[in-house]
Formats: sequence, C-alpha cells, structure tokens
Amino acid sequence: MTDGAAAPAPADAPEVPLLARLARLRERVAALVEARSANDPTAADPLRGLYLSDEAVRHHLRRETGHAPAEPETPEGAEDRLHRLALRLGLTSFDVSVLLIAVAPDLDRGFEPLYGYLNDDVSRRRATVGLALDLCGLPTTHADARDAFHRAAPLSACGLLVVEDPERPFLSRSLRVPDRVAAHLLGDDTPDAALDGYVRGLPPFGAGAVSGNGEQAAHQLAKHLAAGPLTVYLREQRQGDGLLFATAALHTAGRDALHFTPGPGGERPDGGDQRPDDPDTTGGGARAGSHGPVAEILREARLLDCAVVVSPLPERPGPLLRALAARDVPVVLAGPNPYDPDWCESDPLVLDVDRLPSGRAEAWSAALGLGAGDDPGFDLAATVGPYRLGGDRIARAARAALDRAAYDGSPVTADHLRLAARQQSASGLERHARRIRPAVDWDDLVLPDGPLGHLRELALRARFRDRVLGDWRLSAGGGRGRGVLGLFAGDSGTGKTLAAEVVAADLGLDLYVVQLSSVVDKFVGETEKNLERIFTEADRTDAVLLFDEADAVFGKRSEVKDAHDRYANMESAYLLQRLEAFDGIALLTTNLRANIDDAFTRRLDLVVDFPFPDAEQRLALWRHSLVHVPCADGIDPTECARDFELAGGSIRSAVVTAAYTAAGRSEPVTTADLLAGARREYRKAGRLVPGEMGF
Repeated sequence: MTDGAAAPAPADAPEVPLLARLARLRERVAALVEARSANDPTAADPLRGLYLSDEAVRHHLRRETGHAPAEPETPEGAEDRLHRLALRLGLTSFDVSVLLIAVAPDLDRGFEPLYGYLNDDVSRRRATVGLALDLCGLPTTHADARDAFHRAAPLSACGLLVVEDPERPFLSRSLRVPDRVAAHLLGDDTPDAALDGYVRGLPPFGAGAVSGNGEQAAHQLAKHLAAGPLTVYLREQRQGDGLLFATAALHTAGRDALHFTPGPGGERPDGGDQRPDDPDTTGGGARAGSHGPVAEILREARLLDCAVVVSPLPERPGPLLRALAARDVPVVLAGPNPYDPDWCESDPLVLDVDRLPSGRAEAWSAALGLGAGDDPGFDLAATVGPYRLGGDRIARAARAALDRAAYDGSPVTADHLRLAARQQSASGLERHARRIRPAVDWDDLVLPDGPLGHLRELALRARFRDRVLGDWRLSAGGGRGRGVLGLFAGDSGTGKTLAAEVVAADLGLDLYVVQLSSVVDKFVGETEKNLERIFTEADRTDAVLLFDEADAVFGKRSEVKDAHDRYANMESAYLLQRLEAFDGIALLTTNLRANIDDAFTRRLDLVVDFPFPDAEQRLALWRHSLVHVPCADGIDPTECARDFELAGGSIRSAVVTAAYTAAGRSEPVTTADLLAGARREYRKAGRLVPGEMGF
C-alpha cells in the first residue's frame, strides 16, 4: 500500500464480503489521513478548510514543488494537442494562457486551494477573469484582454471556455473549461455524451456507389473541402443520395466527418427524451430550437478537425442552418427541398445531386465482405436489382442478412438478402393500402405463353431499370421518373391480382393493394391529396403498388358539362402528371380496358391482356388447384373443365366448396364434389347449369 492506495484486485480474485471491503476502505482512509496530517501545519486548526492562512498556502506550495508526483504517461499524439488546437482555431498566445489557467484545477487538484487563496475566497476554487489577468501580468483595465472573455471571442465562440456567474462583477466571474475539452487535451477522444442519439457513422464508401458525372462532381467538391471550410447544401432527388455523395466527396478529400441527425423537434432521433434547451453553457451558441446539441456538435468538429454532415434535414431547417453557421467548420447539408434564401443570411454553396446508382452489386458485395472473385452462390445482381437502397441502408441490410444467416446456421442466401432489404424499406403505405406478403411463384400462374412472357418482361424492367435508364441514358427526360407501370386487363377471375403478387414475389418485394375507400373523397381536391400521399410514400419504398379496379380512379376524361366533369378531369390530369414523375412500381388492373383513358395507356410500360381460359387451360387450373387436396382414387376434373366455362378464380372457389363438402364427410374429394362445386359457381354467376338444362 502506497499513500493509502491499493492495486485493484484481479477479476478472478476470491469473493470478499461487503463488510470486509468496508473495513479495508476504512484502513486506507485512516492511512491517508495520517500521512497528510503528519506534514500539514494546519491539521489541528478547528477552522481548517474554511479559510487559508499564509502558512497553509506556503505548505501547499512546498508540497507541490517538493513532492511532485511522477509524470503520468502521456497518450500517443496528445502532447501537442493544445498547440495544434491553437493553430487550427487561430488562438493567440494570451488565449492559450487563459485556457491553461482555466483548465489547471481540472488537471491538478493542487491548484484549487491556491486559486481559492488568490481569489480571497476559499470556496471559489476556479480561476476568475481577474485572476487570469493577474497571472498573465496584464492590468484589469486592459481593453483587448477583457475582450478575450466575451461571448464572441474565439475561446467562448468555439466552446472551449465558459465564463460563468454573469450576475457577478466582470473580474470575479469564474472560468470553466468543459470536461470534453479537458479530456481532449489529455488525449481522450471519447465523444461528448450530449451527442448520444444525434451522431452516427457515415455510410461506408464502396466502389461504384458514385459513378459517371456524379463521381466527377464529387471530386470537384472534394477539392474545395480540402482547401478550407465551407458550407454546402446538396439538393438530392432521392433520400440518401445526398448523404452518399457527401461521403464520397469527404472520402476523396481525406476528411473525417460527424454525421449529425437532428431531431424533428422535441425528441431525439433515437427515440430518447429531448433535454430541455440549456442556457449557453458551452459558449458555442444556441441549440437551434429543439433539433439537437448544435453547439456540442460544432465543438466536437473543432476538436477533431473534421466536417459536419447533416442528413436528413428537419422540416424547417432555417434555425438549424443559422446555428450551424461557422467559418471554421466545414458543414455539408443534404435534403430534397429547394434552397430557400430565408434559411440563413449567408448563402451556402448549393449543388444539385443527380440520381446516384442504387442497388449495385459492387456495393452489396463489399458490404457482405465478398472479394472480387468470390461467388455468393446466387445471382447477386439480379437479387438486389429491385431495391433502391443507399449506401448506409445497404450496409445495414448486409449486416442483417449476415446475422439472419448465422441464426439459420447457413451461408447467406438470396432469401436472406431479400428479407433484410425489405426491412430497410419501412413503409407508411399501410395507412393507405393493404399489405400482402407474396407466397406464390411463377408455377402458380396458368397462362398462355404471351401474357406470361409479358409478366416476366415486367419483372425484368423493374430489376434493371437503373442500368437501362440511368447508366445507358435511355430515360425520356423531361423530369420523368424511372418507375415501372403496367396494366393488367381481363375478365374477373382471370388471374390479374395473382399475377401482381407473383411479380412482387419474383422481385422480393411486398405488394400493397390500394384501398379506394381511403383514396376517393367527396370534397374537391382531397382525392388528389390522398393519391399524392400514396405516391410519395411509394416513391421512397421498395414495394409493388397495386390499383385494383383502376378504372374507378384512372377513368376516361369526359366533355365538361358541369362542375363535376371539370373536377373529375382535373383529377385525371393530376394522375397523368404524377405517373410521369413516379419512381416506384405500380400495377393497374381493370375488367374493362376500354374504360382506361388513352393518355394513361400511353404512359404505361406494358399492357398485359389476360384471356379467358380455354378447355385445356381450365383443366390445368383444376389440376393445379387440387395439388395439395386429398383426392379419391380415379378423380378426373376433365368433365368439369369441358362442361363448365369458369375462370381461374371461379375454379378455385369450386374446389374450395368441394373440399368443405368432403371435409364434412371426413373423406377425400371426389369427382362428384367437384361437379357440385362447379354448379354452385354457375348459379352464383346467374348462368344455366348444363345438367339442369335437360342435356
């Protein structure tokens, strides 16, 4: 035991009872008291600690100089931090001296009683403005020196120094260095606890994430970021592209960055409680309303000599931009809205970010940790093609896929990737549409080769649209989106909705069936607003949007005879414009193709006609419906297929009726049960049953 200290017990030491631990602590305390009182002339003073006599001060000075502790081990690279910080922030030698005077009690407690003595108040153990001036040998009336303690001065403006007690006279105001600054000077770069929930890592920069014109623009921005601090606003066409572009530019410039995610107002982005807005405790300015600890963000960027990337922006970014205005910190903001000069007084550099390639196999391969020649065991490009995830979402999806594969005890498969990608595309569409998780495949479709080929082409377009329309520049221009639009036309029950589900399953996406009850509104303009919410949400979601019975919304325009016709035509005009700018996948179904406006048809990528099945296809449908049903020996649906002209949906209903009948008898399904089910469907449709016509 040395000076009352004891080495920490090893982790595998035997368990010690609590009372025994307290007894050991009492012994260490007694030893420390004895060691100090032996050399302290004020040990017997009954007022010890309430005041400092001259003898006590001389004792402290002798103890500090005569029994100097061993030099602590300095962390690597920490010895020049104060000097480098002064150079970066343009601090004067006087500023450095004041900072050192203010931080001294936080680094060496021997300064506390000495400062108390010099302040003529034993309870005031921090340096004051007057004491700092005295220690620097400057008169208290020196105007330039006094200015160094004002809020706009570098020390306070950069968050390095806090001048407390504003109600006191100027010279007796205390000086405090925030704990984060003191820790940085000692070599500790643990982020400020105030940033928890607001700062996250930038998305990984992978090959192919930014290419073509985007790569050239990122290199140009990198040159300016490397040259010096500036504020940049990146207007993105798709959420996440601005962040990915900023990451590429900063990577090229060789600059680290803090990714700041401001809260929407009143709460933290991680769901925790928002701290109330503090007074200016860091000297760095306001908190920009309730969007987060802006002052601490800027201070952290200054300490680490890095940039600040803000994405996504809050709905009203003006206060945040004004609070982030700093000439010594590079700030890159990304958002979809056009820049508004009212946001701040000094305009940033505004750049438009072109649509970046998404879902590239190279980015997914890097996120999965695959090498250039590694084979994942499936077609990676075709699997990830339908997903429009950015760099950070790709990394998160890859981690989720790897975790799920480890849980299953198998290598990563295409199904793992699809599931993880869908999880990263959380959708608000369920407020407006019914979600269907596809559980079918191409084998469940019984169609002629023509319509089946068109459906496969539709899936192909959805999978490779970024390559064809983006990389190969075959987009029509004029602000048109990269959406895939298809119309399924045919009689009821011919498989239109099932085909939409099969396409969604092939792409690994969820299917959302739009509920017309949540769209159509009797009030003028409300239907368009509801549709806009659906399209906006679908634009940012990887899903297939299905408008069932689409002629209710996409019907033909008519001659204007009254106000109803006029507003109905306005709704159609809105839909025509919105479909052209749509980036998602939308499918329309109708029983009467003639009811769809020709202008909508022109904007569609594919129109698939679903024919009524002939006898051969009906037989295939009957047999397909009976695959998983226990059937009696010798069952033959040929008679049903020949005599009953039913579509696929009606055939399935007939099989369900036959199955219930057989289940009630606890027997397999027979041919008679199938005939009874077919007759039931004929009667439901109001048609004459062949056997009841006397044939």
